[in-house]
Amino acid sequence: MAKGRCFQLDAQKLLFLFSLAMVCLSLYTLLSDRGHKNASGDIHANSLATSSGAPDVTSTDATDQEWTATRRLPQALIIGVKKGGTRALLEFLRLHPDVRAAGSEPHFFDRHYDRGLDWYMSLMPKALEGQIVMEKTPRYFVSVDSPARVHAMSHKVKLIIVVRDPITRAISDYAQIVSKTPGVASFKTLCFRNGSGGGGVEVNSQWSPLWIGLYARHLERWLTYFPLAQMHVVHGERLVRDPAGEMARVQDFLGLERIITDKHFYFNQTKGFPCLKKPEGSSQPHCLGLTKGRAHPQVQEEVIRRLKDFYRPHNLRFYELVGQDFGWQ
Repeated sequence: MAKGRCFQLDAQKLLFLFSLAMVCLSLYTLLSDRGHKNASGDIHANSLATSSGAPDVTSTDATDQEWTATRRLPQALIIGVKKGGTRALLEFLRLHPDVRAAGSEPHFFDRHYDRGLDWYMSLMPKALEGQIVMEKTPRYFVSVDSPARVHAMSHKVKLIIVVRDPITRAISDYAQIVSKTPGVASFKTLCFRNGSGGGGVEVNSQWSPLWIGLYARHLERWLTYFPLAQMHVVHGERLVRDPAGEMARVQDFLGLERIITDKHFYFNQTKGFPCLKKPEGSSQPHCLGLTKGRAHPQVQEEVIRRLKDFYRPHNLRFYELVGQDFGWQ
């Protein structure tokens, strides 16, 4: 009786092992056939790619490319304006993990265009797929040749312009000139052709600090190559008063997630503009350099009044072009 029961158990074990062996054999056959078909398909696909001149890129290679940083031409440019707040804007944008920006101003489209796009691209930082590469050169906005040259590089590039009251901007520009060239003539002398604010004297609109503030004239040149929808005008005064709000609009324009918020800023009473709270990789708050926020010279009220009269029609035209009233009186 015991022997029969043992025999019965041995038979059950043999049957189980036999069944397991058959399952394993079936799986092996199935996987072998599939591997053979895939290999044949890969060989066929590779032969087609080779015959058509296309590179042999597998799905693994594509994944690797997504995580490989490469240099490429910028998708966004901060084109102006000088002394408008472009440096602050770029520093704020650097906080975003999906923004990669060139360190210094390349001046490619206004000064170094003859060096070619390969040279220009070599100045750009490496970026991952999905990151935005950008640079800032405020001189582009007023450069006659820059709009056509930028369009030749890319008709899809996004353009950012930071503007502020042209009179305040001109005084700031003059303050920078004085810091670099001691003994330069007074602001009033340079503003007017005959060196006086009296009646009958014309504003010297060819003087660079005043000429840059003719925003409408410069913008019209860009609008011949790019639609307004591809441009974003940053309100320079609002960038100081409400950096988080202005940065939200910039991030929306660039198609970025709103990561830069009010938690990143504090207002520096000494400098008179916002600074960053402990940027990534630093344990200390960060403000722009000593050259930013320098004191402006005192300018006579009569000079300010005449400049307001001069700029008024130009400002109104600019408001009309961009569809926004900046409130410069």
